[in-house]
Amino acid sequence: QVQLVESGGGLVESGGSLGLSCVVSGLSFTRHAMGWFRHAAGKEREFVAGISGSGLATHYADSVKDRFTIARDNAKNTVFLQMNSLKPWDTAVYYCNANQFWQPPSPGAYWGQGTQVTVSS
Repeated sequence: QVQLVESGGGLVESGGSLGLSCVVSGLSFTRHAMGWFRHAAGKEREFVAGISGSGLATHYADSVKDRFTIARDNAKNTVFLQMNSLKPWDTAVYYCNANQFWQPPSPGAYWGQGTQVTVSS
């Protein structure tokens, strides 16, 4: 059974930072690219950042480039998203995603339950 469990969401003031984590089980972690997506109220789900299975390649949405950093620890089956200089429009539910192919910004088949990030102005 594949499980992706996010943690680290919360409320932060504009300009602040927040870190998300996603622990993965039930699949071959190093053989899956990992990604973060977000879904804000009234908007469509959008790609945020992705990282290849080896961790050597990353890809970011233009809206978060230079503010967010994605990383992974293959020894701990964990992917991270460090978010700096947060803005109110970053407010959304953030989802972890696993894809057996490296094809950002397309999502893979496996999703976490999501974690809420709220940025106050």
